[in-house]
Amino acid sequence: MNGPLLSFLALVVTLGVLITVHEFGHFWVARRCGVRVLRFAIGFGRPLWRRTARDGVEYVIGAVPLGGYVRMLDEREGEVPPEQLDQAFNRQTVGRRAAIVAAGPAFNFAFAILAYLILYLSGVSQVRPVLAEAAAGTPAAIAGIRDGDEVLAVGDVTVQGLDELLMRVAEQMEPGEALKLRVRDADGRVLERRLPLPEDLDTDGNLLARLGLQPWRPSLPAVIGSIKPDSPAAAAGLQDGDRIVSVDDQRVADWQDFATRVRAKPEADLRLQIERDGSPLSVRLRPVRIETAQGAVGQIGAFAAVPQSLADSLRVVVRYGPIDAAVAAVERTWEMSAFTLRMLGRMLTGRASLDNLSGPLTIAQMAGQSASIGLSAFLSFLALVSISLGVLNLLPVPVLDGGHLAWYAIETIKGSPVSEAVQSAGQRVGLAVLLVMMGLAFYNDLARLFGP
Repeated sequence: MNGPLLSFLALVVTLGVLITVHEFGHFWVARRCGVRVLRFAIGFGRPLWRRTARDGVEYVIGAVPLGGYVRMLDEREGEVPPEQLDQAFNRQTVGRRAAIVAAGPAFNFAFAILAYLILYLSGVSQVRPVLAEAAAGTPAAIAGIRDGDEVLAVGDVTVQGLDELLMRVAEQMEPGEALKLRVRDADGRVLERRLPLPEDLDTDGNLLARLGLQPWRPSLPAVIGSIKPDSPAAAAGLQDGDRIVSVDDQRVADWQDFATRVRAKPEADLRLQIERDGSPLSVRLRPVRIETAQGAVGQIGAFAAVPQSLADSLRVVVRYGPIDAAVAAVERTWEMSAFTLRMLGRMLTGRASLDNLSGPLTIAQMAGQSASIGLSAFLSFLALVSISLGVLNLLPVPVLDGGHLAWYAIETIKGSPVSEAVQSAGQRVGLAVLLVMMGLAFYNDLARLFGP
């Protein structure tokens, strides 16, 4: 299956699944609260499929799969028979209305937890928790962490992969106390290391780096092993097997040296000297800007050539038992939700570029790429998008679920509903904000697709 077709089908599946999950949350809780549901719709525009069930609910699939809605009995939208007034949405208590509105995002988070649970039960490929020499002055250096030490346990809890190491460290660390690690050194000896944690330890950003627990990186030659489609590297004409000789006339020692220079130059023009089949070539490219918890970095979409034997030795499949998998799934969902909020906050305050907003074209591309890797990667992508959908819908913007919840909070405080005029004005403002965000996201998509 070719790339564009796979991306399109993956986008349809992604939107179809996650929108259905979101709207089903509203639908399911509304029914449990005794509210009469009139229509359950996925997509907008001309109906491609329509069916009315015995209970009177009309199920519709629209031609444009960019949203959905659940239409409930409501006196504000038409006359309601007297015998059905108790089933009208507007006649419900504030608590019930809030529960119905919040159920959409809640189901998105629940879907992410379920997806991560499946992944953790079936096994997730991670990097082995092998550490590099700790930077001087860090807790890891003080504890004696050496190059090649592999972490076996944090406290009394076994660690299998690098992601799990971060999770266990975050769980067990207590500022002012010692963090106990059990490691196996390069000579095969199992040792205990105690990391002294200062009282004022900053836990924001890259926690492992602050502790000095950096992953070991093999010294690889600066040779390209693979290139991501539609990336700056692909657009510049780089190919598998190209050897990077220099960046802006400065010789490159190895792949790590090359990657460090690229990461330090987001959206800056770089001039590469490469060697291809023994012949020198000059290439110009511009790394795209990627926002991370540590700030903006550059990426070109090129990956090092790694010997298969080395790759296999650094990879481990992490599996959890049912209880540990459930805990890990909840923690992962919480971490990604918090990261999404932080990124939104940084964009609103100007500390992160609005170029990070992505629209349907970018989502389709990412969906296609994850689907081409395999079911596990696609399921992880679905979980991430579901979390983003849940967080965005909880923003206090009229039109979104969070905006309705804000009205209900005000109603609870003042003892009466917010006036129709205020809500109507808020809806217009919220719709304008939403249209601007959608327009910017679509513009970013086109810029990535047709830009330099």
